[in-house]
Amino acid sequence: MRLFKCHNCEQPVYFENFHCANCKAELGFDPRNAGMKSLSPAGESWMDTTTGETFKKCHNHQHGVCNWLLPADSDQSFCLACSLNRTIPNLSNPEHLERWTAIEQAKHRLIYALIRWGIPVVNKSENALEGLVFDFKSDEGLPPGQRVLTGHADGVITMNISEADDVEREMARNQMDEVYRTVLGHFRHEVGHYYWDRLVMGSPYLDSFRVLFGDERKSYQKALDQHYENGPPQDWRENFISSYATMHPWEDWAETWAHYLHIVDTLDTAFSYGLSIHPNLATDHPVLSGKADFDPYLEKDFDQIIKNWFPLSLMINSLNRSMGARDAYPFVITPTVQKKLKFVHEVIKGQTSRTATLL
Repeated sequence: MRLFKCHNCEQPVYFENFHCANCKAELGFDPRNAGMKSLSPAGESWMDTTTGETFKKCHNHQHGVCNWLLPADSDQSFCLACSLNRTIPNLSNPEHLERWTAIEQAKHRLIYALIRWGIPVVNKSENALEGLVFDFKSDEGLPPGQRVLTGHADGVITMNISEADDVEREMARNQMDEVYRTVLGHFRHEVGHYYWDRLVMGSPYLDSFRVLFGDERKSYQKALDQHYENGPPQDWRENFISSYATMHPWEDWAETWAHYLHIVDTLDTAFSYGLSIHPNLATDHPVLSGKADFDPYLEKDFDQIIKNWFPLSLMINSLNRSMGARDAYPFVITPTVQKKLKFVHEVIKGQTSRTATLL
């Protein structure tokens, strides 16, 4: 995620900010150009202090979960990201509101990435067959022993709001023997399933997909049962980004897609900070040295992305260890995994070249 600035006082602001911490100016994010606006009141609307353009705030601004904007004359009440919500938690429960806030922050970051690439974000209200919606649910009211399962089915991404609770998510991570589990990671994985249907299934990419990831026509349920009964192959690290990716070609794709989004968005942050990495012990070492002097969302050359990801991931892992924390990126990208990541890159770039506008 890039850094933004307040256009009123030029101080840095973050993607989720509602106000500038320095000058207290109202802020809002305009998804049409993926930019932050500094605002002043203009009757019932809000005016961009730089351009004079007028906006209204997303309806979910009242709950403190969204700082996105719509044109003042829009007939919609919800922004692009919030309009995708089909189900939200019971907000009379303060705990639900707290968890929903964390979920919306992660979901908005996901939609930001799709906007930056120009990948179509289609609501099921517009296209019932091919659209996307989100259901955010709790276990509240379910019979004992039953839980809301996080997952994707036919364009519906369901998330159990317990994923937004740090303690419950850590318990789930340990139970599932995972090295990494975040709300944003869930979103990136599940939307990967959705975009497999939209961008790969029935496309010219399908044959290449099967060569790299395997034949997705094999029984998913049988693969799932086998995975949880026997676990991953002993040598899974040579060919997969995670043990879960070994379960079925669809999961391998979704995991790889999620990691590509991890990589690009983190490089975007490094680019925004003008980060260069040149360790004292190995000047210009091809693995340890790098320079984030390019916009990864616009970069067509996958090699440029991956060669700069290696030193960045090593550096952020080292910083985390200095803080006594776990590695931020506890994964190994082997040559086979790198080929899969390149395939995701090519699918996204192929879509981007065909998309003229998103909104």
